Amino acid sequence: MDFFKAFNIQPGKAICYSGYRDGQQPGGICPSYNEVKEDLLILQPHWKYLRLYDCDEHAKTVLEVIRNEGFGFKVMMGAYIEAEMNNLGCPWGGGVYDECRLEENRQKNDEKILTLIEWANEFSDLIFCLSVGNEACVDWTDHYVPVSRVAGFAQKVKQHARQPVTFCENYVPWLNKLKPLAEAVDFISVHTYPVWEYKHIHESIAYTKENYESVAMVYPGKPVIITEAGWATNSNGRGINPEHVNEQNQKTYFEDLMRWSETNDVLVFFFEAFDESWKGSPDLNEPEKHWGLYKTNRTPKLAMRQPQTNF
Repeated sequence: MDFFKAFNIQPGKAICYSGYRDGQQPGGICPSYNEVKEDLLILQPHWKYLRLYDCDEHAKTVLEVIRNEGFGFKVMMGAYIEAEMNNLGCPWGGGVYDECRLEENRQKNDEKILTLIEWANEFSDLIFCLSVGNEACVDWTDHYVPVSRVAGFAQKVKQHARQPVTFCENYVPWLNKLKPLAEAVDFISVHTYPVWEYKHIHESIAYTKENYESVAMVYPGKPVIITEAGWATNSNGRGINPEHVNEQNQKTYFEDLMRWSETNDVLVFFFEAFDESWKGSPDLNEPEKHWGLYKTNRTPKLAMRQPQTNF
């Protein structure tokens, strides 16, 4: 089902945006108003839709800059829900908390959902859809939340906000585990990362289409979009073959994905706008730090230095 037609939304290109620069991180120093403005001036010529991950200080600044400066962006606003259960299967050893911390997180999650509703109404001219979490149900997550709890969040938001509601997750859980949640959301949001699954660049777009179509076939009555798909440009070998990642491969995947998205009228949020040095381990070649189309100093990588004319 066509997302744009289902919700009477104009087609356009979309990107995941988090503006944390060197020395900044969630829960610490946040990007300033002027830093966010600088970022959005870079992104404005190319993208219409932005995805923001959490109802936090940084996201509030982004919404204020868009409104105050008259930028034309529309926003997918998310609430980043935290672990409510332990996940002993987390491969990097996260996902284990004491009961006190889990109860704290449950209360925080309830508060975040209320903030998401509040912002949805306060910024209804900017926020076009809402997400009640990010990668919180997949088997490898370090912030596991029960499916029934996420479904409850979706139902609550739908009762108090006008925008369509979703949950953003890796494609695999949508194939079976998240079927109860699918009934509670207005549309399905999938993540697909061929490079994390050891795919070569020449296999990448076919594998992305396969991931997308496998989910779309399960939910023929629901719109399905991609809220994360990208290609890293560096790796220390942790989870990603260093031979598979560089700026040329990112450019190839980006351009192939944008062509497929436009041809098939599928909303795709490319991951991501800018590199974020706070992510992952201290290793400078940690792949988590290198997904941006722009470096942390805001200089463009190859994909944005030589964009296709149809981009």
